[in-house]
Amino acid sequence: MAISDIKFGTDGWRGIIAWDFTFENVRRMAQALADFINLNAPSDLGEKTNIAAVGYDRRFLSDKFAADIASILKLNKVDVTLLDKPVTTPVMSALSYTKFWITIMVTASHNPPQYNGIKIKVDGGSISGRLTKEIEEMLDQKSILYIPGHQVEATSGLEKLYFKYIASKVNTKKAASLKGKVAVDYMHGSAAGYMQQLLGEKRVVALNDSHDPCFGGVKPEPKESSLTELKKTVVKDKCILGAAFDGDGDRTALIDEKGKYLSPCMVSAIVLNHLIKTKKAAGKVLQCLSMGYLNKRIARAGGLEFEEVPVGFKHIAERTALEKIAFGAEESGGYCWNGLMPERDGLTLIMFIMEIMASEKMALSELVKEIEKEYGASHYQRRDFKLSKHIDKTAMAEKLKKKLPKKILGHHVAETYTFDGLKIILDNDEWLLIRPSGTEPVLRLYSETGDKKQTEAFLDFGEKLASAFK
Repeated sequence: MAISDIKFGTDGWRGIIAWDFTFENVRRMAQALADFINLNAPSDLGEKTNIAAVGYDRRFLSDKFAADIASILKLNKVDVTLLDKPVTTPVMSALSYTKFWITIMVTASHNPPQYNGIKIKVDGGSISGRLTKEIEEMLDQKSILYIPGHQVEATSGLEKLYFKYIASKVNTKKAASLKGKVAVDYMHGSAAGYMQQLLGEKRVVALNDSHDPCFGGVKPEPKESSLTELKKTVVKDKCILGAAFDGDGDRTALIDEKGKYLSPCMVSAIVLNHLIKTKKAAGKVLQCLSMGYLNKRIARAGGLEFEEVPVGFKHIAERTALEKIAFGAEESGGYCWNGLMPERDGLTLIMFIMEIMASEKMALSELVKEIEKEYGASHYQRRDFKLSKHIDKTAMAEKLKKKLPKKILGHHVAETYTFDGLKIILDNDEWLLIRPSGTEPVLRLYSETGDKKQTEAFLDFGEKLASAFK
């Protein structure tokens, strides 16, 4: 297999187990990581105390892949700690934020069960594209130091540092003061049991919390189409809200007390609005290209600068190290704000939403109505289509842009962005994004308008426009 076949995508390297994500390739990657760490790790760690940690999720063979990575790092004289049980990616991010210089997480996040992957975290967020290129260039430059049977003794209890981190960033006592139960769909992922640790067993109605590498036959991504059971549970058990985690716990979706799904555009709007109103948020508002107009309108009203960046939370994370960012959001359920580590973190988001509910003394549906009254309705949808192979984003965007009419759905095309797929913005802020996934052969269509039927019509237009690539 060629070196070029191991590439980092939007957030990490992912592949199909036994096809390209093999023990051989994982060991190649582990040796490159060891070389990278030995070359770049500082001699003075400052407040941190350790060099590297390796964690893993509940996917098939994740623990075995992690054990091999830790073993190769150890044989290369890297001070490495291997966790003893599945954890979420935010746990590993928090460990890189507080205790370790670098952490490696074996996970394919929300990808289908046949996938696995590797994420790398530094200073609480995803490693930069510049550094992942350095790691790629180190592949196969040295022989792999691997000894069959060599093991690193696993360490327990490190996830406690993550819960300590949450308590330092969110008023968990206020959040827990809300009366009523919370329904949680863990989607068989590694976040299972985390809400109970913060709220107690009696407060949580848990769904799909068993360890199942096949994720119950459902892709572990908290999209609305996968949350029917959660919606019904929220209503049946009279819960104050519902929440769903993806396979590695960094993404989340929310359901209000009436069983209605909240789009990421609405969730981010609630958070940003609260940060400006009560926390006096200052700095720039960033969002990924696949988000919509609510944050733009709220930032404008609050006098904050607003900017869109390519899809992938790492693009927001990288900017937080360079400038003052008041708030960042992405479509896949990733949110961060000033004072947090630059990372998607489903559990922190849920607890902060509960803090907002307690502070405002409002149900989740009431918070939605408040946003709609002040900033307009938002009907956001996404459609995915499988591709036979990956396609070039830039070439696709430029080709589709040439086919665009001057008016769509009765509105003039005001702007187009082609730096990450093709985003079409109409003169009334409504928009459509056509973008190939960076981690799997899938074409994604996103749209947001003020009316559900209008959104569907916009998606239909986008599907027809991109039909040649499907």
